[in-house]
Amino acid sequence: MPVEGSVGRRRRGPSMADVAQLAGVSGQTVSRVANGRQNVDEVTRARVQDAMRQLGYRPNGAARALRSGQFRSIGVIVFELSTFGTTRTLDAIATAATARGYSVNLRPVLEASQSAVTEAFNRLSEQAVDGVVVLNEAHVLDDVQLPTSLPVVVLDASSHYGYPVVDADQTQGARLATEHLLELGHETVWHLAGPRTSYSADRRRRSWEQTLIERGCDVPPVLVGDWSPTSGYEVGRELAANDKVTAVFVANDQMALGLLRALHECGRTVPDDVSVVGFDDMEEAACFWPPLTTVRQTFAEIGHRSVNALLADLDDPDPHPAPIAIPTELVIRHSTAPPRST
Repeated sequence: MPVEGSVGRRRRGPSMADVAQLAGVSGQTVSRVANGRQNVDEVTRARVQDAMRQLGYRPNGAARALRSGQFRSIGVIVFELSTFGTTRTLDAIATAATARGYSVNLRPVLEASQSAVTEAFNRLSEQAVDGVVVLNEAHVLDDVQLPTSLPVVVLDASSHYGYPVVDADQTQGARLATEHLLELGHETVWHLAGPRTSYSADRRRRSWEQTLIERGCDVPPVLVGDWSPTSGYEVGRELAANDKVTAVFVANDQMALGLLRALHECGRTVPDDVSVVGFDDMEEAACFWPPLTTVRQTFAEIGHRSVNALLADLDDPDPHPAPIAIPTELVIRHSTAPPRST
């Protein structure tokens, strides 16, 4: 029969003293093993670890962090959760952090202001993180000073911050896409850009424009979407109505999907009438109809390099870090071809 007052009481887990008693060693020896110290002989270490397994004992991570000054946790501040690039980058960061033995603490920021950013940093500091990755897809930090209380790596941003900046080489990717279409024989390339607030969209647009200028080609007016297939479809209907359009570089694959539908509905075949190149190489791009020629960003490498840059900054801060640009790659499929002969 249960003892009065015992209902709902949590059962005490095994303690360090319990492990010491079972292993026949001192509590200090158990502590050394739990904290990975080397001054324990292998036979004793094995006996202590076996006792831990038998009892189900887990060392107190918070206590170890206080002693070592490291929490094995990375904070991530993100300003936009809904885009494909953001979700893939977050997944890559979490995977890379886990591989290095770190957990990830996500902190969305819904307002682009100094107070909101400072509050996010303060909350992460309270939750004991070793450093912060700022995933800055839009121009939200232009007028914001990042706090200096924690090591920081910034992704998808300009390089004017005094922190390591990691991103895919957007300029290279847009140039590869534009040059591919010009080399097929198209007189010029139209561009469906991402939002004007986006760093990535801005760099892709500038590179497209510069490539056309260097080749002596006319620069068509820029059309702007919001990264969604719906916006690609709406702009696509406008492009489909213009017989001068024979090649389009789209700033992401999702808008390219909407563009393909619009062209199809308007009787413009791809790639015979219009060639289309996207950006990202999302998994579904190979299953579009026709399969989409696109620029591949290696999100796994972006996550790996950003976590490595942050952990390196923890050990040896660089006062003048050089930006890290991850190369992009053009993946040629069936949505591009030479222009139809007239």
